[in-house]
Amino acid sequence: MFLGTFEKQLDGKRRLLIPQEFRTSENGAEHGVFCFLSMKDDCLEAGGDPLMADYVDRIEALPFGSEDRTALEEAFYAGQRPLSYDGGGRITLPESLCEEAGLTDEVVILGMGRRFRIWDKAKWEARKPGSRKRAGVVMSGEGA
Repeated sequence: MFLGTFEKQLDGKRRLLIPQEFRTSENGAEHGVFCFLSMKDDCLEAGGDPLMADYVDRIEALPFGSEDRTALEEAFYAGQRPLSYDGGGRITLPESLCEEAGLTDEVVILGMGRRFRIWDKAKWEARKPGSRKRAGVVMSGEGA
């Protein structure tokens, strides 16, 4: 699983050091990750083989050619970038993905179980209190 929160720097070439504990065969990310713009938030999502399988299963469950399936295929398959690690454990994020997610030089990597997210640090700091509050509501049984 991808666990923990890590503050990182993007260098001028948009290289990002992925935490060593994220680069394992258990999470299917020992050689690299796939990365795409989040479908819900202004951040990037990434993961290994198990996350890929989750998305494929979800897409395949929808009728071929349906608007919902096509939207997911466009967002996931067409928007995806498979990224390999360099010798130092870094990935190079495409400039287009950085621009779409609004990433600056300071980012936060959030482990989220079968996936992880890459947020611009300032955006994450602004979101974090609301996310924590919502988690509390969900845990109390009041959330929907």
